[in-house]
Amino acid sequence: MEILKNQIELIRYDSDEISKEYQKLIKHSQDALAGSYAPYSSFPVGAAVLLENDEIIIGSNQENAAYPSGLCAERTALFFTGASHPKAKIVALAVVVQNPIGRFPFPCGSCLQVMSEFQDKQNEPYDILMVHPNTGEVLLSSGIENLLPYAFRKSHLK
Repeated sequence: MEILKNQIELIRYDSDEISKEYQKLIKHSQDALAGSYAPYSSFPVGAAVLLENDEIIIGSNQENAAYPSGLCAERTALFFTGASHPKAKIVALAVVVQNPIGRFPFPCGSCLQVMSEFQDKQNEPYDILMVHPNTGEVLLSSGIENLLPYAFRKSHLK
């Protein structure tokens, strides 16, 4: 038997320690909360994607009474990015939850898998920022491997 261990690295920042560029991205993710439609879970989420051309794409979760027909904020923002800017590289993705319970709400597994696909598509990691709206703390992951070390990739299909 062999025990396999992975070590992840997340960087914790206070809101005033993060770059101005990322502060702007975080503000957009917070603004995206206004578009959230979460009447069933009462768990509004906002996301914002920063592209290499400095454009910011926002998304929010959109629920539906016929679960699982809704879509998370992260995937809303990423899929719109892919549809409207298919060749643009992603620099960073910021995610914020309104009034979370606990320290940090991490993206769900489906969102992590989609984040992985977008990273693989551009063949370059991007920063993922998880924002705690109550404390102002930010957790930053440089690339998806820290959040999803065993992502399912297209290489698994060959």
